[in-house]
Amino acid sequence: IEMASNSDLDKQIEQLMKCEYIKESEVKALCDRAKEILSNENNVVKVESPLTICGDIHGQFYDLMELLKVGGECPETNYLFMGDFVDRGFYSVETFLLLLALKVRYPDRITLIRGNHESRQITQVYGFYDECLRKYGSVNVWRYCTDIFDYLALAAIIDDKIFC
Repeated sequence: IEMASNSDLDKQIEQLMKCEYIKESEVKALCDRAKEILSNENNVVKVESPLTICGDIHGQFYDLMELLKVGGECPETNYLFMGDFVDRGFYSVETFLLLLALKVRYPDRITLIRGNHESRQITQVYGFYDECLRKYGSVNVWRYCTDIFDYLALAAIIDDKIFC
């Protein structure tokens, strides 16, 4: 079962890398798998260098693609994403789901911490809510994603020295 779900996940990552939607049922399944992984992590996650640190993507999908190109593909590169994945940009759904899919596929190589935009209230003002409605026609995907926000770590400590 694990291998089948990884091949499904690889297919979804491939789709998301092309900035394509995945089905609502796939979003739900991805979020369910992410919850299992994230619920086993601490609120403050310890990470080791070498590490590529990225911040405030705000739905700028093509900026994320450039970061992955310059920084190196996962799992070869170990990444820490410092929150604010959604809102403001046009591709918050694809950006967040790609990061989440990479987290599920490579849980020890991707660390996601929660920014102030990973909040139900803020996403209703700054665009993520409306984007989910526009792209999926219901609030379900927004609900699945914002439920994940509750599971994200709040901070990271790099090499027991640097607090992020």
